[in-house]
Amino acid sequence: MQQISRMLMKLFQRARSEKPGQVDPRAAGFTLSLLVAMYDRSGTGYVKTRSAAAALISLSGDTLLAKYRAFFHFYAVPDGKAVLLTRSALRSLLTDLNQIPVVVGEGCTLSCVEMAIHDCFHGVRNAAIVEEKFLSWLRSEPAVLLWLPTCYRLSATEMVSHQARCR
Repeated sequence: MQQISRMLMKLFQRARSEKPGQVDPRAAGFTLSLLVAMYDRSGTGYVKTRSAAAALISLSGDTLLAKYRAFFHFYAVPDGKAVLLTRSALRSLLTDLNQIPVVVGEGCTLSCVEMAIHDCFHGVRNAAIVEEKFLSWLRSEPAVLLWLPTCYRLSATEMVSHQARCR
């Protein structure tokens, strides 16, 4: 928890210096509280770094494709010359990401995660998948992660301005 706290302090300090006046000085504390609410419900004082990274990536302002690629690289394992995502790694990723909507009472069940894994690996004979297969599956907007592209689109519309006048 202390390691994540220090990392968040540095992250938001850098953001404040790049965008003065736009980052709340309490942002690191608020973010840490959110991560604790999502990943340390039993009060152990421990949050997995990879889980915290998944949450920060999903809540970042980056593009969906950049987020999807980052998820793959955080959870995939090197296998010789290739980097592959196993079923258990996908289960960990989906379980970690599912904690975000759970915090607001909107998470899906474990069976929903298992159905998503089955769907992602449909037609795959290997024990793991490559990045392109993973990205292709995510582009189909699986129900378990439907909140992610929806939130992205909502935040993207905040920047849209129209030259039309309302009457």
